[in-house]
Amino acid sequence: MLTFLQTTAAPEGTAATLDKVQELIQQLTNWGISTGKQIIAALIIFLVGRLLISLINKLVAKVLARKHVDAGVQTFVKSFVNIMLTILLIVAIISKLGVDTTSFAALLASAGVAVGMALSGNLQNFAGGLIILLFRPFKVGDFIECQGVSGTVKEIQIFHTILTSGDNKVIYIPNGGLSSGTVINYSREETRRVDWTFTVEYGEDFDKVESVINRLIEADERILNTPAPFVNLIALADSSVNVVVRVWVKSENYWDVFFSMNKAVYATFNKEGINFPFPQITVHQAK
Repeated sequence: MLTFLQTTAAPEGTAATLDKVQELIQQLTNWGISTGKQIIAALIIFLVGRLLISLINKLVAKVLARKHVDAGVQTFVKSFVNIMLTILLIVAIISKLGVDTTSFAALLASAGVAVGMALSGNLQNFAGGLIILLFRPFKVGDFIECQGVSGTVKEIQIFHTILTSGDNKVIYIPNGGLSSGTVINYSREETRRVDWTFTVEYGEDFDKVESVINRLIEADERILNTPAPFVNLIALADSSVNVVVRVWVKSENYWDVFFSMNKAVYATFNKEGINFPFPQITVHQAK
């Protein structure tokens, strides 16, 4: 009798185990399907979101260009919009994956405080970018000198200003230091003064030198008459007589005039018999 009870109880225990296994498999299947749907939905949100961000960025760029907004403001706004939309997309994806956005927001706020303290320099750079756009010490296309470097302003982003140097190097300058430091803007004014110091030998006729230089100035149409050009003797140096020349030109003609005048003076002085000096030392021998 006992043996019969044992043989009949075994199938019941096996059936219960099979039921639990089937239940577990069903739960795993349901979880997999649910998770798969969330992952697929998150992936779709990511792809659609990236497409929308791209379209919005293009729309913002088109609107700013149509409104003829300053190029520096355009690059700043486009960079800011792109970052904010990307953050919103990340939050949407995390929410779709089932993460509690309230807890995530609290965690993000706590992390933001820590990151903000660690990245206080970047916050300063962001504020510096706003100051640059507000007070406009320079704009895109200006040639400036700052922080020991010089170049043409290519972009004003939310954290950095990008310059292109004369030898085509790309320079990133933090906006914080740029907004609070010394900036020389060579493009702000329409005109600039070009200075030269030409040296001639002792014994040369200064009136002749002055006349030749004035003739070269008058021949160059890029040199402005107002303010009037200035030519005078500036110093009696150890081995030369130094003549200073100052003229005013449009800012875009500065370097062309500077180099062409050097070339013209060298050629004309040689033609007119005006000698350039070279270092000399007179040695007196004791008897």
